[in-house]
Amino acid sequence: MDHAHEHQHQHGHEPAHHRPGHGGWAMAAKATLHCLTGCAIGEVLGMIVGTALGWGNVATMVLAIVLAFVFGYALTLRGILAAGVDPRTAFRVALAADTVSIAVMELIDNGVIALWPGAMDAQLSQALFWIVLAVSLAAAFVVTTPVNKWLIGRGKGHAVVHPYH
Repeated sequence: MDHAHEHQHQHGHEPAHHRPGHGGWAMAAKATLHCLTGCAIGEVLGMIVGTALGWGNVATMVLAIVLAFVFGYALTLRGILAAGVDPRTAFRVALAADTVSIAVMELIDNGVIALWPGAMDAQLSQALFWIVLAVSLAAAFVVTTPVNKWLIGRGKGHAVVHPYH
């Protein structure tokens, strides 16, 4: 009897946010993927524009990071606005949800590119550029997913978006 009671205590009275499927890895991965898509669009666009304008590495990277934030927020905003939230609230929610996520992602992503020998000088036409970009985005995804899971678990990050989905 005692053992059965203990078992029920362990599994029956868990807080909602600890139950599997609620704010778990799937939600964190989905939130990260959203973010990653926006970051990837921004990065590639920044690289293309920077290269086309003949900018240096630093200017191109800054543009890529700015665009990554813009597109990262835009994808989240689109989802929140679709739920019928007013733009001001939606923007605040997107900012709260994605700032840390995008910042971590950009740090890892650009860190990989900056540290990879020859990657900074690789042109868009070279396979190396796309390989490094793919590896850096994959690394960013792997690092950012647990960050998002932790934020969601604490009621921050994409947890603030969840009510609007």
